[in-house]
Amino acid sequence: MMKKLLILGAGTAGTMMLNKLSNALDKNEWQITIVDQHETHYYQPGFLFIPFGIYKRKDVIKPKRDFFPSEANVIVSEIEKIEPKENRVILKDSKVLSYDILIIATGAQIKPEETEGLKGELWHKNVFDFYTIEGACALSNFFKHWEGGKLVLNITEMPIKCPVAPLEFVFLADSYFTERGMRDKVEIHFVTPLPGAFTKPRASSILGDFLDKKNIKLTTDFSIARVDNESKKIISWDEREVDFDVLVTIPTNMGDEVITRSGMGDELNFVPTDKNTLRSQDYENVFVIGDATNLPSSKAGSVAHFQADVLFENVLSFIEGRKPQEKFDGHANCFIESGFGKGILIDFNYETEPLPGKFPLPGVGPFSLLEETKMNHYGKVMFRWMYWNFLLKGTELPIESQMSMAGKRL
Repeated sequence: MMKKLLILGAGTAGTMMLNKLSNALDKNEWQITIVDQHETHYYQPGFLFIPFGIYKRKDVIKPKRDFFPSEANVIVSEIEKIEPKENRVILKDSKVLSYDILIIATGAQIKPEETEGLKGELWHKNVFDFYTIEGACALSNFFKHWEGGKLVLNITEMPIKCPVAPLEFVFLADSYFTERGMRDKVEIHFVTPLPGAFTKPRASSILGDFLDKKNIKLTTDFSIARVDNESKKIISWDEREVDFDVLVTIPTNMGDEVITRSGMGDELNFVPTDKNTLRSQDYENVFVIGDATNLPSSKAGSVAHFQADVLFENVLSFIEGRKPQEKFDGHANCFIESGFGKGILIDFNYETEPLPGKFPLPGVGPFSLLEETKMNHYGKVMFRWMYWNFLLKGTELPIESQMSMAGKRL
């Protein structure tokens, strides 16, 4: 009888795993099925560029099927429930899919309704997100006609997808309004629940310096309780207030609701996952990848790519009856757009903070770590082409999934 491998979610992580495993597993032995409710694939790192007119909607979307191997069994449907004890998944139309191995790649979404008043009468009028295509496009339209005032960016709580994106947003806003000759009319304010500008202290102090240099005000340790739509204020639990003319929010990020319905998640719907093997902590034939995990690594496409290399090996190990390898080290690699055609690059993992140096070749680069260069900006721009043409197709890239200390200065 054919064995069944089921992948839930056809975003970045799910599509990579589908391609890697389709190439490796015997077609006569294994049937691979992928389930997703949406037909469109979004290049999410591109959402950041839409408000500033750098990308348009058409630059960040393609049909998901363009990236699936021809032999894949593709089901377009919502998922009602995972029943891991029975090794089966129930779809919205009550269709039942059984599996021998399950890969959960259901991602994360924004939940503005988790914060009182956030999705109030100003939503997509003076309060915007840029983590959805709708939010990014609405903000783009708003900025075209805005004459200035107080722009506040607020992160509601961690973890979020792409932890550097909020910083990139304020850097790009500084650049955008300068180039439009109205930077003196715009006050930019970065409001975060963290004790500094970023999650990692070393990078945080450097990025905090960039905020200073660019005349961007920083407010730390701000845990938002509610948004007052009438007086245009965000108010923290300890009753501090920040007023705004336009609020750019990064709402609470949560895992897919199917995880809650299945009783498989934590309080934010993320699936408890072994941080080194990517196997579910509760079910040995269930693996989790990308934003769906509860891992302390960044929720970002580069991390899903490094995870995919490890998970691919571990799924094959599981099929062969071997123990999964504890090889994922939390590796993340992020280009940070800093505006004016420059960028910063950081490379880190669970144990090691971002360090200065050259990447990926020691002494040569061409990219510089923790430094602002034009080359790093080109790396960010080039990544979209790499993403569509290599990354999603599961192609091996010349960067190791484990972080290397080569080229880094302590």
